[in-house]
Amino acid sequence: MRAQVLTSAMLVTVILGAGCVSNKKFAQLQTSYNDLQNQNRELDGKFQTAQRDLSGANARIKSLDEQIAAQRTGLAALQAALDKCLTSGNQGNVNISKLVDEINASNRYIQHLVNTKNKSDSLNLVLTNNLTRSLSREELRDVDVQVLKGVVYISLSDNMLYKSGSYEISPAAGETLSKIAKIIKDYRDYDVLIEGNTDNVPISQKNIRNNWDLSALRASSVVQSLQNEYGVDPKRLTAGGRGEYNPVASNDSDAGKTKNRRTQIIITPKLDQFMELIEKAPEKADSVTTQG
Repeated sequence: MRAQVLTSAMLVTVILGAGCVSNKKFAQLQTSYNDLQNQNRELDGKFQTAQRDLSGANARIKSLDEQIAAQRTGLAALQAALDKCLTSGNQGNVNISKLVDEINASNRYIQHLVNTKNKSDSLNLVLTNNLTRSLSREELRDVDVQVLKGVVYISLSDNMLYKSGSYEISPAAGETLSKIAKIIKDYRDYDVLIEGNTDNVPISQKNIRNNWDLSALRASSVVQSLQNEYGVDPKRLTAGGRGEYNPVASNDSDAGKTKNRRTQIIITPKLDQFMELIEKAPEKADSVTTQG
């Protein structure tokens, strides 16, 4: 493994003892190192918030699927009760008209939930198709677009996005980022999480302690590029790093490491608007009961 970044005390001993740089130069390096530490802490905080929001969105989607299943089960029970009443001829204890109303209300609510989910899926599909059509064949080699559990993931390879061994954006990535930024700006009701990922090879550079730092700094570079160069509203953006701990392939091969060195742009509907869609249920949808 590569050596970890030296602590401040060791830097003082090694650099001053070796007479490599002046005290002023060392003080500048120390200040830069401290600034990077502060930036990393801020990025970690923003990343944790974004992760909670993303988990909340996934939970809402799961809840929506469960509600659909539960409503369908209730509908089947109501239909069975109605069939039993009609076939047995014993209608004295059952209000057929009310039962039919409840079945219709249940059907409306199921359809509402299905439409809500379909609307979210359709928006994601349109977004994905628009982005894919805007990219050239060469760009698609370095960009992977997927929709998983109602969330759009745009995965960018590090070879295309950054200068070698750096977190600075490569000039070659500008055209691709500009197309992604246009899609983001077109879909104003979506939040955007930029997530940096690395392989498991330790980093060994000045002022970068480990792969956590590198992944967070790379994500921050993309966020700032989207904001400063392409006009994306920074209030919609969050930067975070996951280091080497979110691999999509084995790090035992060069090909696997290449896949793991990536930056993901994760686009999700804003939670308040998603909940607003769910809460606009048809009237009487919550009044479903079974008559005995």
